[in-house]
Amino acid sequence: MKNIILILFGVLVFAACSSEQEPKTIYIVRHAEKQLTGNDPELSVAGNARAVKLSQILADKEIKHIYSTDYKRTKLTATPTANEASIEIETYEPKNHDTLIDQLRKLEGNALVVGHSNTVGQIANYFVGNGDKYQDLEDSEYNLIYVVTLDKAGNTSVVTKTYKDY
Repeated sequence: MKNIILILFGVLVFAACSSEQEPKTIYIVRHAEKQLTGNDPELSVAGNARAVKLSQILADKEIKHIYSTDYKRTKLTATPTANEASIEIETYEPKNHDTLIDQLRKLEGNALVVGHSNTVGQIANYFVGNGDKYQDLEDSEYNLIYVVTLDKAGNTSVVTKTYKDY
């Protein structure tokens, strides 16, 4: 009996230490169009429409986690999706990508990350590996969705889509 318990314990320890991860998809987007005044502007009319469109795109994607920087425009972009999925928006520090990436790799379930023109490409680059790296977005670019797929073995892939692709 003692040997059986030791064997079971060994199997559990080995399973816990394996490199396998929970398969998931992470959607990374820049905040929607913002108003042009103020230091922390809200979304424009077009931005509000894009935020709603994002929630429609992700409605059947089983989003379990939403991460946003602590700005009105990013939170407002994420809000319709959060409301649709009945989950809270978690904030992250845009200058500390390493912590965010560690969280994303460990979590179970699909996620949405809302960032800025100078951060979304950098976040996607963590998952590209040796492939071509993404550049910062232009100030007028709001239509890209980076779709990151992580498989059980820890492999990742990134494709870019636009809102019109859905």
